[in-house]
Amino acid sequence: MALYNTPKLKPFVRSEASNQRSRDNAVVAATGTAILSGTVLGKVTATGKYKPYANGNSDGTEVAAGILYEGVPAGITGDVKAVIFNMDCEVNRKELTGLDVAGEADLRALGIKVRGVTTPGIATPAL
Repeated sequence: MALYNTPKLKPFVRSEASNQRSRDNAVVAATGTAILSGTVLGKVTATGKYKPYANGNSDGTEVAAGILYEGVPAGITGDVKAVIFNMDCEVNRKELTGLDVAGEADLRALGIKVRGVTTPGIATPAL
């Protein structure tokens, strides 16, 4: 999927910056396990490729760096070209996969506001 195909917004996206400025092309390192649309991603320091974010990792993916637009099906391995949201947008908390308090703070630093109130201890406007 190319960045400028103007695909319909996914349910996790509430709003994005004009002219798709919120999106970037990226490479996701697929391992055969499905990666859902709306998965919070981290960027592997050594390769620059994206993988699912986890706060306990130590390869760069312990910092949330974006959100996957289109999911990667199970059974796919190797590098997958993808579109990610990595700046200036609003997203629905309940539609994200892998979000935690630290990840939300990382996304906020990128200009990504997470809306909704389903994570304990965090209260953001439901809009």
